[in-house]
Amino acid sequence: MKYDWETWSLFFQENWLMLLIALLVLLIVVKVVRTVIKWAIVAVIIIAVIAYSGYNLQDLNKSLDDLRTIGSQVADTVKQEALQAMAGEADKAVYTNNGDGTHTVATPTLTLEWTNGAEEVGVTYRGTSLGKWKIDETVRNLIEQAKQQS
Repeated sequence: MKYDWETWSLFFQENWLMLLIALLVLLIVVKVVRTVIKWAIVAVIIIAVIAYSGYNLQDLNKSLDDLRTIGSQVADTVKQEALQAMAGEADKAVYTNNGDGTHTVATPTLTLEWTNGAEEVGVTYRGTSLGKWKIDETVRNLIEQAKQQS
């Protein structure tokens, strides 16, 4: 079972109010009651907090894994759309040598930026940065076609 910081953070964010109330009640019980009953009350409060949460940290970790999976699927979809835009808009691509060792290829929805000798390009699709991509065959073809058209 893996309890990383994200799992704990999510648990505290979702249950902060209940945890705060339980902590206050515990402090009051510890200050006021001075017998064995105090520890029985503390145990009951802790068990109630665990039962109230409705799920355990393992369930939270599974939820985080699901969110990561969805996020990577969305990123893959956007990357596929950008690759399709590269292929579909290659005839509208404009190459620009910026004069400072950087280069730009722009289409109506896509922008590639890189420096001389770089093996990666910065990709912007519909105004949103998609990060750095390796220069593969598709990217290289778009750059070459844009150079020929300019």
